Amino acid sequence: MDAIVSGPDEDGIGEALEEEGVSVTRLEGTLTRPQLEEAGIVETDLYVLTDVGQSTTVPIAVDLNDGLRTVVYARDTIPEFVRGQLDLALDPELMEPAMVAEELVD
Repeated sequence: MDAIVSGPDEDGIGEALEEEGVSVTRLEGTLTRPQLEEAGIVETDLYVLTDVGQSTTVPIAVDLNDGLRTVVYARDTIPEFVRGQLDLALDPELMEPAMVAEELVD
């Protein structure tokens, strides 16, 4: 399984995914469609967003990969326009990264 973790990963969801055997690509900063394509979004299985300020990347990612599972793992509220395109939204204060990673891999 491959995943892209986008945004700062202060809670360690990327590391937790790697411990479950997932190959993780990390991206930070303001992302564009070409950057997502270059990072391998077209072939990846999972897109985890940790910075809701980059929520516009979710529709772009979904447009590029129909089978992509999308997850927001952040404390901040997700904008309404993105909610319908998410498979899962979790607050790190409510669910630790190891548990989230385990569920995402199963």
